[in-house]
Formats: sequence, structure tokens, C-alpha cells
Amino acid sequence: MRDLGVGFQYLVQGQRWVARHGRQYGFGLIPGLITLVLYLGALVALAAWGPDFVTWATPFADDWSSPWPGLFRGFLTVVLFALALALAVITFTAVTLLIGQPFYENLSEKVDRDVSPDGTAPESGLPLWQELSLSARDSLRIVVRALLWAVLLFALGFVPFIGQTVVPVIGFFVTGFFLTEELTAVALQRRRVELRDRLALLRTRKTLIWGFGTPLALAFLVPFVAVFLMPGAVAGATLMARDLLGEETTGEDERNQVPPTGHPNPMFRKPEVGA
Repeated sequence: MRDLGVGFQYLVQGQRWVARHGRQYGFGLIPGLITLVLYLGALVALAAWGPDFVTWATPFADDWSSPWPGLFRGFLTVVLFALALALAVITFTAVTLLIGQPFYENLSEKVDRDVSPDGTAPESGLPLWQELSLSARDSLRIVVRALLWAVLLFALGFVPFIGQTVVPVIGFFVTGFFLTEELTAVALQRRRVELRDRLALLRTRKTLIWGFGTPLALAFLVPFVAVFLMPGAVAGATLMARDLLGEETTGEDERNQVPPTGHPNPMFRKPEVGA
């Protein structure tokens, strides 16, 4: 259970790091603002034309007696908007990281150099276009996994009592896990750690991951918060990735640094950068 608190400390420490590095924080806000504008535009469009779409998609309800067509289509419109909102929450991090790949790569490298004993940061050695391609591929695979969980939890939400109590809690933990995977991917991809190995690595420290990602998932429910927390979340995830890989951390953050709490699964072998 101690790992829950340690994970939260990494989240807080990441916010502290960007607070002390205002320029990096400013650049880190740009991708989130771009994504927010795109998502708000899509949600506004759905709110405006969603009822018309539902009416077009349900011609069989035209012959129903009043008030059933309106009630039925109103319910479907609400469900459609709720699903779109859930999809936005699930995909926001992935899309923001994809749009902001150069920004967050730079921020993560700065964190690595700042806290590394020798002042260096791992580099993937890959050209930008290949990094973007790998990031897009891995993000899509994570989003598909998250959507499968979302559909399952949505279905379980109709189970009396459990659906209104246990399922939402599980949903936040699941969302927190996938959020953390996306955020730590920025640092781990530079170390040439493949998606399968990243997931295996995160599963060895689930409580650490939940301590970092679950509070972040809850915070992301508040409009605009995700934009302002994202740079610090990337910084904190970079620090946590070093812990997961058993890398020593010192430097400017040494006084506030969370001590490493262990090493990853001994079956996991970190690939050599540039291999």
C-alpha cells in the first residue's frame, strides 16, 4: 500500500519540477490547448447535430405513439453524448501526447538530465517521423484496450448496486493505469522499451501506477485541468519511469526526491539504447 503514496508523490513532484522551470511548462501547455480546442469543437458539434443524427438513425420510431419517440431519441442522444465524453477522456492524453511529441520529448529529456547523476538523458536514436509513427501505433493499441474496458464497465454499470458503487471505482483505477502508461511511454520509448514490455513493467508495480494515475484521472474530469496538469504529469512520469527501471536519481530534485522503492520484475531486461 506504500506504493500508492509514492505514486502520488511522483505526481506532485512532477508539478513542482515544471513550476520551477517556467519555460518548459509554457511549451508543455501548447499541445494540450490545441487538443482541447479540437475536442471542444467536436463536442459542440455533437451537441448541435446529435439529435438530428439520432432521428435519422431511428426511422422505425416515427410510427410510435407520442411521447415514446421523443423519450427514446432523447435517451439515445444522452447516451451518445455520454459515450463521446467518455471517449474524449480516454483519448485526450493519447492525442495530446501525439500532437505534442516533440514538446514532451524535450521536456522529458530535460527532466532526465536534471536528475541524472551524470547529467545525461537516454536517446532513442530514431528520426522524428519514426518516433511519431511508433507513438501513434502504440497509442492506438492502448486506446483500443481502454475502449474494451470502457464498454465492459459501461455494461456492468446496469447491474443494480454494483454498477453504481464498485464499477465507477474500478473505472477510475483502469483509467489511471492507461493514463500512466501513456505518460511513462514518453520516457520509456526513448529507452527503446516496447509496448508489451512497458505493460509488463507497469503491472509489476500496480499500486505505484494507481497512486500516480488514479488521482490524475479524477483531476482530468474537471474541465481544462488536464491541459494545465499535463506538463507536470509528463515530468512526474519520467521520474517514476526511472524508479521502475531502477535508475539512480539525483540533481536539483534531490532534496524532494522520492527514494526508489525497488526494481522491476527481474524477468524484465531493459534494452540497450540504440540497439
